[in-house]
Amino acid sequence: MSDNELRPIVVGVDGSAAGRAALRWAAEEARRHDSPLDAVSVWHMDYSVMMAPGAAASGLDPAGIEAANRSVLDAATADVHDVDLRRILIEGDVKKLLVEMSRDARMLVVGNRGHNAATELLLGSVSAYCVHHASCPVVVIKAS
Repeated sequence: MSDNELRPIVVGVDGSAAGRAALRWAAEEARRHDSPLDAVSVWHMDYSVMMAPGAAASGLDPAGIEAANRSVLDAATADVHDVDLRRILIEGDVKKLLVEMSRDARMLVVGNRGHNAATELLLGSVSAYCVHHASCPVVVIKAS
């Protein structure tokens, strides 16, 4: 068994149609190559919103945001079988964390669009960032 076979396929999971397509493709690749699959969901808490009166009462607390993202990750990966699956939920900058995880990955798989076009103009494209900065091959999957 080569060192490459022990390295996981890392896939970004965000609940979007493109993210679901990326997960399906990555799971099939993991099965084909007998590789572990790391399904990674990155959440971010806008702490400036937390300063607003009543934020915690409206469910905008870190624990609530994390729990909601855990539910998205669990639902997205519920039908993934016959592969060594690791569900990873972390807080931070999605682009930087996916690139960081690419250091030990066989490949990184992301969807082509997780946000609407206006959000991508403000935040930048995660897929484009990963293509330019990842340490392993990157596969960008379009929503079907």
